[in-house]
Amino acid sequence: MKVDKYSIEGKVVGQVELSDDVFGAEINDVLIYEFIKAANANLRQGTHKTKERSDVRGGGSKPWRQKGTGRARSGSSRSPIWVGGGTVFGPRPRSYNIDIPKKMKKAAYRSIFSMKAKEGAVMVIEDFNVSGKTKEMASVGKALDIKKGVLITSSEDSLLKRAMRNIPWFVYNNVMRISGRDVFYSKNIIITESAVNTINDRYAKVTQ
Repeated sequence: MKVDKYSIEGKVVGQVELSDDVFGAEINDVLIYEFIKAANANLRQGTHKTKERSDVRGGGSKPWRQKGTGRARSGSSRSPIWVGGGTVFGPRPRSYNIDIPKKMKKAAYRSIFSMKAKEGAVMVIEDFNVSGKTKEMASVGKALDIKKGVLITSSEDSLLKRAMRNIPWFVYNNVMRISGRDVFYSKNIIITESAVNTINDRYAKVTQ
């Protein structure tokens, strides 16, 4: 499929071919769901922890004798039913990581890109350079009418990263490390001209 190519001023300056294998593939909702679920889970640190009975300090001696006080028998003040006692079955440090096979990942990327293309959210912009000023990228975003977007580029330009760092509605992605989560949650997908061919080749369906 062909889409318009824009300048940083927001004007149409040509057209670019997008691979039908990547941007016109069949949309698999279940695969997208599993992919995004894994991406969200992999962001979790899993460092939560509560103190169980054996972790709480104190409670070494029996609070009172077993019989004769008229109170319920108790062996430790660190019991879960006591204030200040341990937690029963509380969260422990663990990994939430979910691994997805490479073929499924590529298929999920194709589905996400195709879904965004169908929504008309994919735009191609000509390659450009910035001096690292935030206002430069903010003006580019406004010229392209970006509401919540991700910029996918083939360059590792530190100035470009710095220019986008403080813009909450515009996210930077390198074409070799595209975040499917960023693409899925964005309303505008901006791809530089040099990154288009890489995406076409990287995520195209391999035919046996």
